[in-house]
Amino acid sequence: MSEFRDPVPGPEAPRHFIRAKSEPRFPGGPAADPAGSHHERRIRSFQPRRSRVTAGQEDALQRLWPLWGLDIDGHRVLDLEEMFGGLPVVLEIGFGMGEATAQMAADDPGTGILAVDVHTPGQGNLLALAERNGLSNIRVANGDAIILLREMLPPRSLTGMRVYFPDPWPKKRHHKRRLIQPEFLTLAARPLAPGAILHCATDWEPYAEQMLEVLSAHPDFENTQEDGGFAPRPAFRPLTRFEGQGLDKGHKVRDLLFRRVTTRA
Repeated sequence: MSEFRDPVPGPEAPRHFIRAKSEPRFPGGPAADPAGSHHERRIRSFQPRRSRVTAGQEDALQRLWPLWGLDIDGHRVLDLEEMFGGLPVVLEIGFGMGEATAQMAADDPGTGILAVDVHTPGQGNLLALAERNGLSNIRVANGDAIILLREMLPPRSLTGMRVYFPDPWPKKRHHKRRLIQPEFLTLAARPLAPGAILHCATDWEPYAEQMLEVLSAHPDFENTQEDGGFAPRPAFRPLTRFEGQGLDKGHKVRDLLFRRVTTRA
């Protein structure tokens, strides 16, 4: 079917409760399918998560999305200088509920954070955190980061990129869905300024090893570690509750910090 119905009492839903998939879940908030037909068929590296949006998150989405939110539609190039008032900008791909993002924004108000995710409750939560803590250096983007990188960011416009705890897709047949692949790195290199840092972190050891191998082999990046290995967790990356639980269980968290180099014309 081309539409779904929000659950309402009674055997039949009144007409105004019927919402097409392409319509926003919250009027004025993030679009349900921002890229629409502009989104080509390809393997998705993320799994959209459906969970309940709280009243506070819904309120933040409706009030703050027009101010601090944007949909990744692939039809425009973003003016980051205007968007962030001239601040250097770091792109964060995948921010969960946004607590770590808000903490990094509070600790470094001189850097803008463009935070991308597809999780509606997380989007609302991060907007609420930004308002509550007076964080004017956060913008929340909704949609596919690949389209954002490929079509909406100017070359050399970012001073950094963060990919923290991406889905490890542990089953071998799903490894092709992992985000950190040579093709992604080539795409990510274009909007990164020379010297910009790509910072990845994962608690899945096989994925960490793959990240290290792929990053080390890519001509647009060089390891910041002289020994060519993993990096200590930098002080600016907060220790999240999820990460702390993993550490308590004996999981190893690996950080990788690679610098954008200029090896191509």
